[in-house]
Amino acid sequence: MGEHTRTGGGPHDGRTSALGELIHAAVRRAIEVAVDEELTAALGVRVYQRGDGRCGYRNGTKPRTLTGPTGPLALAIPRARLFTGTGEREWTSALLPRYQRRLREVNEAVIATYLAGGNSRRLRGALAPLLKAAPLSKSAVSRIVGTLKTELEAWRTRSLAGLDVLGLYLDALALRVRSAGKVVSVPVLGVIAVLTDGQKQLLALELCPGGETFEAWKGCLDDLVTRGLAAPLWCVIDGHPGLRKSVGLVWPPTLVQRCCVHKLRNLERKAPKHALAEIRADFHRIVYAENAAAARGAYTAFERKWRPRCPGVVRSLQEGGDELLTFFQFPKRQWKTLRTTNVIERLNEEFRRRVKTQGSLPTEDAALVLLFGLVVSGQIRLRRLDGWRQIPAMLRARREAAA
Repeated sequence: MGEHTRTGGGPHDGRTSALGELIHAAVRRAIEVAVDEELTAALGVRVYQRGDGRCGYRNGTKPRTLTGPTGPLALAIPRARLFTGTGEREWTSALLPRYQRRLREVNEAVIATYLAGGNSRRLRGALAPLLKAAPLSKSAVSRIVGTLKTELEAWRTRSLAGLDVLGLYLDALALRVRSAGKVVSVPVLGVIAVLTDGQKQLLALELCPGGETFEAWKGCLDDLVTRGLAAPLWCVIDGHPGLRKSVGLVWPPTLVQRCCVHKLRNLERKAPKHALAEIRADFHRIVYAENAAAARGAYTAFERKWRPRCPGVVRSLQEGGDELLTFFQFPKRQWKTLRTTNVIERLNEEFRRRVKTQGSLPTEDAALVLLFGLVVSGQIRLRRLDGWRQIPAMLRARREAAA
């Protein structure tokens, strides 16, 4: 048995290593050739070529180390002087900027690992085999991830005037972050738009250390309007009174759909345990009715049945009122996605799944950057609205009815 024991990684290790070296050499050569071609274009002549149109002259090479997908690359980068109107200046490569130390693919790998839930220590360990003799420092990881923060700031202030918005989902997410030495739950106001082609787009993420309040929501919606967002046809919201009041003030004509899932939770909190299943079934008869008329009949039956037995449950249902049935005004294919704010709930669930190994985020900014990065990178996808093909016909019908 002993003579068959292998201490190496297998008979193909040598060939695998040789292949890796060939790939590494090919990557190095490709970069050198690309930079040399760039310099040739800048000079207007090739090496040793004479000509009156020369824009400068070569001046040897300089060593440069660049970390790429195959590890550190020892490059020989050409140097040159370019003629100017007043003299000469040193040529610099646009393909390989002066202070660039890593190829874009390495930075993308760092960000992808970060978005998958890795902290700085895990990032450096996970990418060590890739970077080999050029490991990432903690500050390098911070700088790379910091690009997401820059993108977030640009995204938060971008113009929304060109968006053809059909409706909005508005709800708050809860993020666990470390603040003043203590882990706390901080609400983030989330706004997701549905465009007239059915695509969903994240419009806003606003951290509210002071809590989810009317002032916070009003400020969030006012900012959307300031950046050019047109009034949506509908909004799907939870039962937060400050949010409902804000929508009414900012967009008075907008139709409001109250989230049926949130309302059912409210009913269940006010119901005795032995009646939960029956109350749930009666509520479902309302929101899953075949049409608006059947839903209103089920609503009346619910009130009549439960008012003497559970008046608090009926008062909670009445608080939602007709706004629980707004979705019936739209094509049936869209009802499922208009009944609830589940699109934001799923965003929250996916985010929690990604960061569950971390427990909490180190800062409020880190939490917001990570959530933003997961969406814009496509790691959390926003699915198109159900029944989106019926949107144009629905909009035409509403315009004709209004006329």
